[in-house]
Amino acid sequence: MANMRYKLLGKSGLRVSELCLGTMTFGETWGWGASRDESRAQFDLFADYGGNFIDTSVNYTDGTAEEFVGEFLHGRRDHFVVATKYTLTKRDSPDPNSGGNSRKNMRQSVERSLRRLQTDYLDILYLHMWDHFTPLEEIMRGLDDLVRSGKVNYIAVSDTPAYIVSAANMLSELRGWARFIGLQIPYSLNGRTPERELLPVAKYWDMALLPWGIIGGGVLTGKYTEESSEPSRYNREETAERVRQREQTLRIIEEVRLIAEEVGRSRAQVAIQWVRQQGDKAQIIPILGARTVAQLEDNLGVLDWSLTDEQLQRLDDASAISMDFPHGFLDGNPYVYGATFDLIDDHRGRRR
Repeated sequence: MANMRYKLLGKSGLRVSELCLGTMTFGETWGWGASRDESRAQFDLFADYGGNFIDTSVNYTDGTAEEFVGEFLHGRRDHFVVATKYTLTKRDSPDPNSGGNSRKNMRQSVERSLRRLQTDYLDILYLHMWDHFTPLEEIMRGLDDLVRSGKVNYIAVSDTPAYIVSAANMLSELRGWARFIGLQIPYSLNGRTPERELLPVAKYWDMALLPWGIIGGGVLTGKYTEESSEPSRYNREETAERVRQREQTLRIIEEVRLIAEEVGRSRAQVAIQWVRQQGDKAQIIPILGARTVAQLEDNLGVLDWSLTDEQLQRLDDASAISMDFPHGFLDGNPYVYGATFDLIDDHRGRRR
């Protein structure tokens, strides 16, 4: 069993394991998750490996995930760093204030999460998703009030445009409020568009990046392009057809397969390892989301090996995206930097 290492989470003194356990699969309410016993086994396995960072949400499996985590934390709550989220609700909720980023839903969601998790504080509270309606001042002041009350230790943000994340942190800096220390987004070999804006904003604000969907919903393991009896979250036929229509995705899947054979590791490990080794772009702590103990144990196998520079380059080449405007326009532009200006690293590590 490899040793788990620990990192300070973003601009904070909070020490978290280098991998985070995601719990969206805890509970069978949505039709594709894990039972209570299977979820407990995953939780205990993660803890046995030294993992202390748990990610959940008020809406995961309609509350079952938080209830399971609350049970599993019994007698050892303080050892774990527990992060949950507010914003989302049931699609058929008749209450217009049961979802969104408002202070009302924020407070109601936090109280609900505290009851389910059987705790009197949350280590981290995420804004789960930008709702395009709630004023930013209302959100950040509401989150700061929760921190000052002692119900929340730190705040973070998920699935939100980069300009909102930056504005929120600047507002908090100016007002002396709590600011975001983490940014949770989907990021994988077949989903690299966050490199255009979201990864740079995380690095600029010294926020930890917590990527989910790191094996592309199973796509990168060949789950939808090869024969498989494994249960699927997505419609197998529709997903397989979409994958077949994307030439680059097929190239990525093939490169992952070849490297997995070279190193004697699973394809999932190769895909996860590529994400882990993007640390030059931001501080990265991947979120593992497994349906079974066997899957989680395989995912945890990334702790004791690394991809070579040559293998990383092959995966980079297969998955490359256009950085588009303004990056392509600005990078190395002699009218900005001067034709004879040498490229140097500034104090933030950015190339100039």
